[in-house]
Amino acid sequence: MRAAEEAAFARGISPDALMEEAGEGIARALWKFFPRPGKCVVFAGKGHNAGDAFVAARRLAQIGWEIETRLAYPEKELAELTGRKLRELREVTSVEASTPGLAVLLDGLLGLGAKPPLREPIRGLCRELNARRECARVVAIDLPSGLDGDSGAADDDCVIADFTLTIGCAKSGLVADDALDFVGRLEVIELAELRLADGKYPQELATPETLRELLPRRKYSAYKNQFGRIGIVAGSRGFTGAALMCSLGALRAGAGLVELFVPENIYEIIATAAAPEVMVKPVENYEKLLEEKIDVWAVGPGLGKSHAEEILRLIRDAEQPMVVDADGLNILSEKIAALSEVAGPRLLTPHPGEMKRLFPVEKKSRADWATQFCDKYEATLLLKGSRTIVGGRGLPISYNTTGTPGMATGGMGDVLTGVCAGLLGAKLPPNDAARLGAWACGRAAEIALSTGKVSEESLLPSDVLAHLGCAFRELRIAG
Repeated sequence: MRAAEEAAFARGISPDALMEEAGEGIARALWKFFPRPGKCVVFAGKGHNAGDAFVAARRLAQIGWEIETRLAYPEKELAELTGRKLRELREVTSVEASTPGLAVLLDGLLGLGAKPPLREPIRGLCRELNARRECARVVAIDLPSGLDGDSGAADDDCVIADFTLTIGCAKSGLVADDALDFVGRLEVIELAELRLADGKYPQELATPETLRELLPRRKYSAYKNQFGRIGIVAGSRGFTGAALMCSLGALRAGAGLVELFVPENIYEIIATAAAPEVMVKPVENYEKLLEEKIDVWAVGPGLGKSHAEEILRLIRDAEQPMVVDADGLNILSEKIAALSEVAGPRLLTPHPGEMKRLFPVEKKSRADWATQFCDKYEATLLLKGSRTIVGGRGLPISYNTTGTPGMATGGMGDVLTGVCAGLLGAKLPPNDAARLGAWACGRAAEIALSTGKVSEESLLPSDVLAHLGCAFRELRIAG
């Protein structure tokens, strides 16, 4: 980032122009996450990070937001450009303190150059900001104040952000495991005037800019067989919902046809409850599924382990691409050597508990864990959790950016499995399907929350399904 800024200045780009572009991007991101005007309190240091915050606040004021500022230093100590941006903010809105009822606390205290430990007066404002987050959302600019942008190490009073809007590109400390609860939702504010160095990197961030080309417009002559016949092997007595949600996920991700294969003892229940677009078929012998004319398989949600040997043969011998989840993973973990013998591409979607059963090794980080797994097995891995990780042999580790704590409820993984299978049906490679599927499900959850009709506590997988179309549409038009 420092090299990119220096190169921009050498080309004649002014710091003022970069600050205006950054502030504009921050304001757009705030509008994306908070579509209704509210109140914004800007916690400002004296450097250019605060200047970015003042530009964003000016834009918010112009569309009806109420603005308040909390300055860490006397105004005369602000950097020259930062002081100018504060004065420009004052020209469009009053910045006097007003009544409580906060909506957004904007952390513009420290930028990329700062390292822990925090010092006064910044430490005191970080404490105040954290104390006020019970009745507000905290948004950090570039990185939460008190967090090391390289390592992810945090000061005891580091700002706890709900959203971090990082400028230009993600910094390595923002995706460190220990930084998750300080960074929150991570959004990259790209700047057209900053040209980052070309090259291959061991890690990447899944963003609309990196994913958009994976979702091309359909030709007018498109027909269903171009988007895959998806075979879902799921469900058992007491776990019928997993099969239903997985089938809906595949449909909402654009699958051409969806066939749901379930045990005979729940066939009538599933056939009655399934969406009319889903073809429900009873199964006597799972091994015979190898004879079905299917383009993509999804195996595991709510399946149980009563047919483990037959399911393992299906996982091993099917030549088609396959998403393996839930009980499919649990069956595979007991004979993991079969993963080295599979006949076709495999996308595995474990949560951390399932991953421990699949690959119980000492690990330094989730990224290292995923890398070690992909080095040993030629499969695509989608390791679920906050900041979902996608890995594949010879490919960069990819961190997902979307999602909300409201997704920590049963059934979300079943939807994701169906979505990934639907994307495989459009002939995406497994790594692309995994990155796009994780992003779309997380963004659909965020959009559901932004409607104001659900909360983190009440968010359901059905809410994600209902807003998947909005997520895909946003991805396509975001540029």
